[in-house]
Amino acid sequence: MTAVTVMLDVAFHGGRTATVSAADIAERLNMARRGMEPLLQALSRAGLLESVRGPRGGYRLGRPRRDIHLSEIVASAVADDMEPTDGPGGRLQEAVTDVLWRDLEGVLQARLDALTLDDLIRQAAAAGIRRPAAEPISFAI
Repeated sequence: MTAVTVMLDVAFHGGRTATVSAADIAERLNMARRGMEPLLQALSRAGLLESVRGPRGGYRLGRPRRDIHLSEIVASAVADDMEPTDGPGGRLQEAVTDVLWRDLEGVLQARLDALTLDDLIRQAAAAGIRRPAAEPISFAI
């Protein structure tokens, strides 16, 4: 869910054209920037974010938000080398609990496949969340 929130933050505050700094994302999400960097890198490697270097650098969406499905975000956030942890076993686990979790994973996957970042931006607007106004340009020297 952290990856979804990070992508939503970039879509909300920057989109495809403007960049959002990792420091600003971390501040808005009350996270440590250092802890968020591996996630930003994974999202960039997946092509969901573009990393821009330089004084106006940061992150922007790698594709239009209507083309980024939540299932892609979740999939890119899962490390390839993560091994499932050993859990309980036994006949009840195999016949009932494991089947339940597979069914729930299927429902969740279908829902994530159906939703895009654009859908979440519309939900934010419906909830009354507005983008902050751009800071005025100061010509004072």
